[in-house]
Amino acid sequence: MRIKVRVKPGSKKPGIEKTEDGWIIRVRERAVENKANEAVIEAAAQELGIPRSRLRIVLGATSRTKVIEADC
Repeated sequence: MRIKVRVKPGSKKPGIEKTEDGWIIRVRERAVENKANEAVIEAAAQELGIPRSRLRIVLGATSRTKVIEADC
């Protein structure tokens, strides 16, 4: 399964909003030293109820728009 994600780093109120295009994930971490990407994977794993190790970013590692793939 692939999920299109729009990331909003540095948010005061983290969370996930589902839209018709995909998800908007707000994380507190800034986009420094891959911390925002790690937080996005953690948030998506919690939302899907699967381990972090089963998720990976397949497109957009340095962009705010990403595609996450889940091995279900």
